[in-house]
Amino acid sequence: MKRHLLLLIGLVLAAAVTIADAATMVPPGNRNAVQPDIPGASSRRTQATNTTFQAKYRKVYALLQNDAELRGKIRKVAAEYGIDPIHIVGAIVGEHTYNVDAYDRLQTYYVKAMSYLSSKLTFAYEGEDVSDFVQRPEFRKCDGMGDSYDLWECREQVWNQAFRGKTVGGTSFPNDRFGATFFQPYYAGQTFGLGQLNPLTALQMSDLVHKVSGLPKLDVNDPNTVYKTIMDPDLTLPYVAATIRKSIDAYRGIAGFDISHNPGLTATLYNVGNPEQRAYALKAENDKRRAAGQPEKLPEENYYGWLVNDKLDELKALFHG
Repeated sequence: MKRHLLLLIGLVLAAAVTIADAATMVPPGNRNAVQPDIPGASSRRTQATNTTFQAKYRKVYALLQNDAELRGKIRKVAAEYGIDPIHIVGAIVGEHTYNVDAYDRLQTYYVKAMSYLSSKLTFAYEGEDVSDFVQRPEFRKCDGMGDSYDLWECREQVWNQAFRGKTVGGTSFPNDRFGATFFQPYYAGQTFGLGQLNPLTALQMSDLVHKVSGLPKLDVNDPNTVYKTIMDPDLTLPYVAATIRKSIDAYRGIAGFDISHNPGLTATLYNVGNPEQRAYALKAENDKRRAAGQPEKLPEENYYGWLVNDKLDELKALFHG
């Protein structure tokens, strides 16, 4: 009798875990019938280089189509992180369509990667290195966080709450992102490499990439190696995959949505960043909607993710011919 009771309890607990782990699968395709507005900065950047979004899309598509070795690398890395390679392709295509033009050959990225080892880079603002900046007492609550994602996410939140757009200790800080202020020594907003990553994202993903891919952990005190990692396709692809994996896990675990079948959504989150904060915001909105007897709101793609979903058949053909 006791054994049957224990078995029954076990089955109930297993069922409870399954229910708790259940997530609403977001179907493929766009929720918006027409493409959301493209930011003016993206349009101006594209016009300034005498090209078009369509031409930039065709250029990055040609890079992927003509390089079987690159597609093989993408397929391998995607498998390591348990995601469909189309998610990585979507991130790359979106970045090079709306951010900067792709290089014609993959080899150019390797050459650029090596060039960063010969220049002296710093992560600093107004002469204060970020490694000194995060020793300020405002960041004390982040001490002891072992995972690189949690650590830098916490520091980014402290920046937003205590420093962004404020004057602290006689220093006036810009109303801009943490990554743009401290981590882009060339000019604010600059991202690099095949995945157009910024250094802060790379630092956040360092522990996950070390765990899954075995790459050395990144050190904020070694900006040159951070930039080389971003520029080198063999090193940056795991970081692209880890960033996407983090978004998928955040939306499942926090907001209760499985976005793994919608590359436009993972591309959107790759573009806008902060997947956990966005997942919490969506959960809060849906909690209110359910309390009011309204249907839950599905995650939606932005202009960048909309393109990926719109071109999905063509992008899938890169791998399934």
